[in-house]
Amino acid sequence: MDINVFYGILIPFLGTSAGAACVFFMKKNLNEQIQRALTGFAAGVMVAASIWSLLIPAIEQSSGLGKLSFVPAAVGFWIGVLFLLLLDHMIPHLHQNSNKAEGPKSKLQRTTMLVLAVTLHNIPEGMAVGIVLAQAIQTGSIYAALALSIGIAIQNFPEGAILSLPLKSNGCSKHKAFLIGSLSGIVEPIFGYVTILFSNWILQCLPFCLSFAAGAMLFVVVEELVPEMAQGKHSNLPTISFLFGFCMMMVLDVILG
Repeated sequence: MDINVFYGILIPFLGTSAGAACVFFMKKNLNEQIQRALTGFAAGVMVAASIWSLLIPAIEQSSGLGKLSFVPAAVGFWIGVLFLLLLDHMIPHLHQNSNKAEGPKSKLQRTTMLVLAVTLHNIPEGMAVGIVLAQAIQTGSIYAALALSIGIAIQNFPEGAILSLPLKSNGCSKHKAFLIGSLSGIVEPIFGYVTILFSNWILQCLPFCLSFAAGAMLFVVVEELVPEMAQGKHSNLPTISFLFGFCMMMVLDVILG
């Protein structure tokens, strides 16, 4: 595997691990406003990545269809949404600041279901990186893929912190909280690598695959991140954070794309 492709797969996981490492130098949990702001930032990054790194390239790849160039992107988008909807119903999980688990009934511990919730929404991120890297292998231009990897890593940092710090407060040792927080992101390099293994098939239907990842990521944003950033007392901070994350990912994608 090309070293740049290896780094592209690994970078998002390193972002999660760096965030989880906050347990070693932060004594308290992040307060509610900061958590909501970081969640908004993550949502903004994911929305921008879905548009600039996935949906627009999907439509451009189908330009030969003329006015129907939107069709592969729209079809792939909805397949991605339905895929995440299916996982959402099949995997027991618990969102932050919620006392009611989703998915099938389970006797899993609260901590386990919190990790599963983060893991669930990391799946489309790993697939998105893998799909863009598969395209980069064919074109020889790795920069657009690295932009997506770096953007996802940046938004993974607060996710790692938001998951690991409460674990420490609930009695986990620092090392255990760090390990659990880090492992929540391990599905990203795994799904990224598996996606690249199917690169020959992916490249034959690239517009569908790109928009599939976009649909899955946007499902996570609307189903999970937006409700979390909107909970509690009204504040403009999560909204500003969302817009900042969106703008930062847009700039990153244009500069490196």
